[in-house]
Parts: sequence; structure tokens; C-alpha cells
Amino acid sequence: MTMSDTAAVDTVKNGKTASEAGLVAGGQPVPPSGREGTATPSGSAVSRNGDRVMRTLATGSGLLVSIVIGLIALFLLLQAIPALAKNTENFFTFDGAWVVSGDDLKFGIPQQFYATVMVAVIALAIAMPIALGISLFITEYAPKRIAGPIAFTVDLLAAVPSIVYGLWGILVLGPAMVGPNRWLVDNLGFLPFFREPQNAANMSTGGTMLTAGIVLAVMILPVITAVTREVFAQTPHGHREAALALGASQWEVVRFAVLPFGFSGYISGAMLGLGRALGETMALLLIMSTAGPIDFNVMESGQTFATIIANNAAEFDNPLKTGAYISAGLVLFALTFIVNAAARAVIARKA
Repeated sequence: MTMSDTAAVDTVKNGKTASEAGLVAGGQPVPPSGREGTATPSGSAVSRNGDRVMRTLATGSGLLVSIVIGLIALFLLLQAIPALAKNTENFFTFDGAWVVSGDDLKFGIPQQFYATVMVAVIALAIAMPIALGISLFITEYAPKRIAGPIAFTVDLLAAVPSIVYGLWGILVLGPAMVGPNRWLVDNLGFLPFFREPQNAANMSTGGTMLTAGIVLAVMILPVITAVTREVFAQTPHGHREAALALGASQWEVVRFAVLPFGFSGYISGAMLGLGRALGETMALLLIMSTAGPIDFNVMESGQTFATIIANNAAEFDNPLKTGAYISAGLVLFALTFIVNAAARAVIARKA
């Protein structure tokens, strides 16, 4: 036995390991436990440099997005302020016909605000329950051999252009809705939602808020479904197994494990869909073409912020007229921020 081996044996007998004594067989010293980092591997510096680069890129990307959004808001403000200064009516309460020619400007947003929110609410009311059912079916109930094709088919709806949805809405869905619209007016006309519209053409063409809301629901359905099912699929297996171990049925697993875990994702998906619904232009422009009253009647037509801008874009022949319509875009811009803030508040309370 060599002298180094004897030292190692004596160290073990004294209650220390060879590594704690700083020795290995052969008498070569090793760094004490916890100090291995003193000898920096060649890859560590590269990893730290990579972290710095990645942090810089991520921070720069976030700042770039914030700067772009700020510049858009600044552009809208600079374009809208001159027209708002010349407006002789209250921008937030005037609901008459817009006069944007000459120096005596008269314009307001109540009708556009009402139509935008009303159509979006109808779309969410239809799309959210359907998206929730599809997501639960795909992640919890459907066999794998059919879950994939169903998810793929729903996702394909997002690839359809907006103008195609608009043509389908006015040429196919609208005429098909004439009979149901008449039934709703005749049998549920006592409700404020289904009264006889002021414009009789709405009933004959199907160009109503209800038709527009159904089209928007189909358009935002894949967005809500995709986000929701991905979140539901991430539910920890331990939560599911714990519920099953306590004797829970499949529905009780969904109710007490999957839904609470994925609720915030469900709301996030709905807000993404709402963002598209608020800014949708071409589909709604083809379906709804005339301004309507503010009376919560889904049988009426209307003009949203996006459609009134698109419908009059060809007439932007002077800065004041352009600014009047851009002011509507500024309100839509602010509305999206309010919606996102409300969604974050809901998610924060459920987190």
C-alpha cells in the first residue's frame, strides 16, 4: 500500500471521505465540495455571453413593440386633434349624420361604438361556449385518432380570408336567416332584441347585426379554440390522477381540475378573438352597410368603427375629413387597450 492510499484510509477512519480531504487515489488534490465552479469550464463563458445576447434581444424586441404602438397612438392623435378642434358637436354624444366637409364639422361616435360592441358581444356569446365544448371534447373525450383531424379542421377556419366570410354571410347565411329572423320578430318581438327593424330591407336581405355576429363567431372560433385546448392539455397529470383517486367521474375531473387550471387561458383566447372581432372590416362591410339606431335590436343594421373608415376611405381628400374618421380609429385603438386591461384583471384574480 502506498503512502497516498494509507492517507486516504486514515481519512475515512476519521469520518471524512477522500474528496472532503482533498485527495484522490494517487495523491492528487481535488477542489473541495461546492468549489468546482472555481475552475470555469470553457462552455460557461459562452453560455453567459449567450444569456446576455438573448436578454438584450428580448428586451429590445419588447421596447420595439412598445415604441411602434406609441408611434401609432401619436400618429392617430396628431391626425385627429385638428378635426376634433373643428367639431361643433360633442364627439361622444352626437349620433346624427356625419358632416365632414367644409369648416362646420359635425361627427360623433355613439352609433359606431354601439354597433362595434354589439356585434362583438354577439360573436363572443356564440363562439365562447362552442369553443369551450370543442376544446374539452378534443382534450378530454375524443379518441386520439379523431381528435387530431377535428383540431386541424377547426384551425383551417382561421385561414379563410375575411372577404370570403363576408360573401358567405351576405349571399348564403343572410338569405337563410330571413325565415328565422321573421320568426323571432313575430314570436319574440316583445323583447328589445327582436323588434321589427326600422329599415325593412334588413329583414329581406338578412344584413342584420345578428347575421354579422354569427359570421364573426365563426371567424374567431378557431382563435379561441386553439388557445383554450392548448391550455387544457397542459393540466398537470397529478391533478387529474388525484381527482380520479378520490373517485371523481370524468366530468368531475373536468370541472374541478381542468377548468380551474385552464380558465385564464380560456379568457385569454376569448380576448384574442374579441380583438379580431372589434377590428374586423371587410366581412362586416359586406353584411352591414347602413347606420342604425341605438336600441339593442339585433334585427337592425349598423356601422362599426372599422366599416365607417373603410366605407369612406376613398373620400379622404382633405386633412380635416381624414382626421374625423381617424378619430374613430383612435377610439377603437383605445377600446382594444381597455379590453386587454379588463382581461388581465380577470386573469389576475383567477391566478
